[in-house]
Amino acid sequence: MEYENLRFELEGGVARITLERPDAHNAIDLVTCDELMAAAIRCDEDPAIRAVVITGAGSAFSVGGDIRSFVAAGDELASLTKRMTASLHAAVSRFARMDAPLIAAVNGVAAGGGLGLVCASDLAIAAETARFASAYTKSGLSPDTSTTYFLPRLVGWRRAQDLILTNRTLNAEEALAWNLVTRVVPAPELMKAADELARGLAQGATRAYGASKRLLLQSAAETLETQMEREAREIADMARSDDVSEGIRAFLEKRTPHYRGR
Repeated sequence: MEYENLRFELEGGVARITLERPDAHNAIDLVTCDELMAAAIRCDEDPAIRAVVITGAGSAFSVGGDIRSFVAAGDELASLTKRMTASLHAAVSRFARMDAPLIAAVNGVAAGGGLGLVCASDLAIAAETARFASAYTKSGLSPDTSTTYFLPRLVGWRRAQDLILTNRTLNAEEALAWNLVTRVVPAPELMKAADELARGLAQGATRAYGASKRLLLQSAAETLETQMEREAREIADMARSDDVSEGIRAFLEKRTPHYRGR
């Protein structure tokens, strides 16, 4: 597939999705939403993809919704936002439920929908120069892109309220202290760190990653007993996989396992 606002690269089991509107600070318009959905489905469907990195071109990760396109929509803005969120939210759902882990490499400002994409990632590495803000209510809008689902789970209810209602900006170290990201590195080392992490994950037990992601997503809404039953069913399903057989053999033979993601 040809993309207009994204760059999609695949090498060694790792897919890299780059938001590529640097002159607009990677603002998210309708085309970007549709292309993110297509890219997410591709990552979910292709068994050769075993880890995914998402980042931004230029100096920003993404400033969120494209305000210029909102202005151009005029009286049709409500319809435009429904079309955008239909695709963007479908992308987030696919990313959250696919087996391959999603790593956000946050190279600069992550605001609005950009912050939502960071929250929805499984792991997030930030450059020291990265900045994080909700920004929605500053423009009279309420959050989307899964922000109100993942953000309070990551940083806690009070901090989520603080970010959304006051539009305060966090620097990278504050984002790390608030559990919004998992690691902070010098800016020149960001993509190297993200790629190394992705390559390591791509050599891992991909189906087990997917099962773990599903269990974590479900845990907040389930009782203890129901969640443990889900755990029992998932681990039994994993026990039938080729990767578990390889992992057990590797343990007994005292060698590194060679997982194939199946």
